[in-house]
Amino acid sequence: MRIAYGVMGYGRGHAMRTGTVLPHLMKHHDVRVFAAADAYKVLAPRFPTTEIPLFRYHYGDSGRYSLRRTVSRNIKPIADLLFQLDGMQTLMNEFAHFRPDVVISDSEAWTLRAADAMGIPRLSFDHVGIIAHCEPHFPWELRLAGARDAMGYRYLMGEPERILISSFYPATPKDARTRVIGPLMRDEVLGVTPTQGEHLLAYFNKGEHLFRPQVEEALRKSDRPVIVYGTDRRGQDDNLLFKAPANAEFVRDLASAKAVIGTSGNQLAGEAIHFGKPMLALPEDAFEQRLNAYMIERMGVGMRRSVSNLHVRDIEDFLAMSPFMRNNMSEHRRDGRAEAQQWLDTYIDELAGHRARRSVGPAVNGWMAQTA
Repeated sequence: MRIAYGVMGYGRGHAMRTGTVLPHLMKHHDVRVFAAADAYKVLAPRFPTTEIPLFRYHYGDSGRYSLRRTVSRNIKPIADLLFQLDGMQTLMNEFAHFRPDVVISDSEAWTLRAADAMGIPRLSFDHVGIIAHCEPHFPWELRLAGARDAMGYRYLMGEPERILISSFYPATPKDARTRVIGPLMRDEVLGVTPTQGEHLLAYFNKGEHLFRPQVEEALRKSDRPVIVYGTDRRGQDDNLLFKAPANAEFVRDLASAKAVIGTSGNQLAGEAIHFGKPMLALPEDAFEQRLNAYMIERMGVGMRRSVSNLHVRDIEDFLAMSPFMRNNMSEHRRDGRAEAQQWLDTYIDELAGHRARRSVGPAVNGWMAQTA
């Protein structure tokens, strides 16, 4: 069976999750990956990958997410996506030649919209879908933002025939087409035994914007060894050791850390819990990360603070509470990879037998003619 797998290119978490299931899928199917930016860099050396467009998030001078800049600088890709311009037409032509039976997407809108236009069954497999396809579980201060982002997500991604959600915390699906499983542990993670070191591991998804002067000052004043990932700096600087991205080395540093400080992505939170490492969550100014940080605190496995006003006292309070947090880890530790493989196999078989038959233009007509 032929499978097109779209991967959102912002950050590395989407690519890490995808990389855990692609080897299984490729044993049984002809799989081609479609990814952008960060995800393309991670996946292209290992899997057959085609580069596609991307929405880029943009930040203001203060380092906070800027809606104005994000919208104004994404006018072209938004128009491309909504009106099937050059990027979409190129992708649809790729689909016409590859002739996928099913399209899987990890938060990637171009592949889902191309599949919808061409009548190809769709399977959404990500974490962000938890805000749109599960019963609301937002704190009061995030209710309005949650409803807004859920609406926007459904508008961009459409309504896939099957939905699989990987999450470090549980949630209740709204309907029978949705299944929630645990976070996916990479081989690198499963192959390492955790130890209790003295260093802190600091990770920032977009360090050029999020590793702000106040964050650096707080880490320096903590007077503890800190290994920093996610910036463009390298080497030892006082108590801070800046490292380049490296999967295996990052996992070893995480497994041997005393605790974790950084942005609150789903993948990092799941791996921190797996290794029993309390997390001081500094969410990006985006709803999903703010919700993740809230859940980290609610589960008792970490604390949440703002990246814009982090102080050394926050780190000291966090470390003082870390023994209590560490005791809560075992009840939340979960690896959803086996579940993911099982449900992907089930959904792919189901969807392959229910191919929609809609025609929208020459490239689509050509594809339909080849697959009819």
